[in-house]
Amino acid sequence: MDSSKSLEKKIKIDKDLSNRYIDLDPNGYFIIKVDLEENKIILEHFLNKIDKEGYALDPETNEQIKCDSQNTRVSNEVFEGNSAKQLGILITEERKDLITRFDHALYLGRELQKAEECLYKKLPYIQD
Repeated sequence: MDSSKSLEKKIKIDKDLSNRYIDLDPNGYFIIKVDLEENKIILEHFLNKIDKEGYALDPETNEQIKCDSQNTRVSNEVFEGNSAKQLGILITEERKDLITRFDHALYLGRELQKAEECLYKKLPYIQD
């Protein structure tokens, strides 16, 4: 298989996997940002409330939180670092109360690595 077909196949697989149903981590979720001016990765942790169908609810209104929601939420905690490894170890080894699901930890590792690459290449980062 040539490299262009291989890349197309990878992109399709990743897109399909990004659209699958996932169970949310009951201990919360993270928003990852890259600050290119301060040269750091910012990891915001948010608490969530999950309904019977597995959807995150706004803790104040009990309404489902949509992925494209413009609602401003206040983070539970904010972590900052210069590398994926630094932040990954912090949230999995030093703070064992933030993540309860193995798939969540794997996802965060992938996203933190992407964020680090964007940081050092001075590119915008978009979380999957």
